[in-house]
Amino acid sequence: MKKTYRIEVDCANCANLMEDAVCKLPGVQTATVNFMTQKMSVTFSEGQEPGAVMEHVLSACKKIEPDCEIFL
Repeated sequence: MKKTYRIEVDCANCANLMEDAVCKLPGVQTATVNFMTQKMSVTFSEGQEPGAVMEHVLSACKKIEPDCEIFL
């Protein structure tokens, strides 16, 4: 299942770091963060609950940029 979220990220480098961090999380097949459009697309592994996985995604993103917001 693939979902797209609006994300608030301040720089392109942070977006790249977030993308790399999110791709390594369990339950995530792929992830892309587009700084220009302020969107994050996440493809979840089969059988994963997106809401539960997104808690970990937000936590990983906040480690890179503490004021990051993901609008679910």
